[in-house]
Amino acid sequence: MLYDKLGGESVGVCYGMMGNNLPSQSDTIALFRQNNIRRVRLYDPNQAALNALRNTGIEVIIGVPNTDLRSLTNPSSARSWLQNNVLNYYPAVSFKYIAVGNEVSPSNGGDVVLPAMRNVYDALRGANLQDRIKVSTAIDMTLIGNSFPPSSGEFRGDVRWYIDPVIGFLTSTNSALLANIYPYFSYVDNPRDISLSYALFTSPSVVVWDGSRGYQNLFDALLDVVYSAVERSGGGSLPVVVSESGWPSNGGNAASFDNARAFYTNLASRVRENRGTPKRPGRGVETYLFAMFDENQKSPEIEKNFGLFFPNKQPKFPITFSAARDGTAVE
Repeated sequence: MLYDKLGGESVGVCYGMMGNNLPSQSDTIALFRQNNIRRVRLYDPNQAALNALRNTGIEVIIGVPNTDLRSLTNPSSARSWLQNNVLNYYPAVSFKYIAVGNEVSPSNGGDVVLPAMRNVYDALRGANLQDRIKVSTAIDMTLIGNSFPPSSGEFRGDVRWYIDPVIGFLTSTNSALLANIYPYFSYVDNPRDISLSYALFTSPSVVVWDGSRGYQNLFDALLDVVYSAVERSGGGSLPVVVSESGWPSNGGNAASFDNARAFYTNLASRVRENRGTPKRPGRGVETYLFAMFDENQKSPEIEKNFGLFFPNKQPKFPITFSAARDGTAVE
């Protein structure tokens, strides 16, 4: 795990590239370094980004695009993919996870996720890197059936055929489940029952009691829902990495600059404090903020406004991603 010198988790950032006005990959990775961002999630093996990441020490989640999953059910294709997109850059690039698919719908491609994961893992094992680079997949919260209270979290019955074997594989390979967790969408889907302050980490006191556990923010509650669901699917204490979380600054209900600033700054602070959740206290939560830039080629409109930085490389709001090493910024 990557911790800063004060003992907290380092906050990662998702680097999406769906914009026609974004800085080059080399300029973007330079921006990561200038802002002491030491973890990045890439959604595909973009060669310019990977070359820019060489010898930076930035930890990388690299994605296998959903459109490539079926081909990786062929073991030789998986070996070629790994060679071309990981081994050719390793160890100069610090790969941590390979995300085999992102938010795959079990009913539309779910059948190929686990075979592709197994083949990528076997290819890694062939290179003797299975203990250094972990294979996973990123899920979204639509797979959750029961979500309240958090201790009753459970995956939907109609997706258990898909998620339970994935969790079994992750457990057997000492990996982690990647989960995209958005308090924003939970709030806008149910503003009658969820307060804005609970979603933005600004509630002054406990909002939800679940037995003896008190929840002061929705992020902790949603993460504990996932932990509970993983346990019910046989995953025990399998770690969960929050592979996306964010709040839009424009384009929809409650999407404002002030709300986005509150969410991102408070989430980053909460991650750096490294205090865990009510269900798993004291366990750091590796988290990736979505996303580096506003991406003007995404749709619908709300999806264009999750950036931490404007395309001109100026920050929307100040965020501390990591404590400075030895009291100085990382150059």
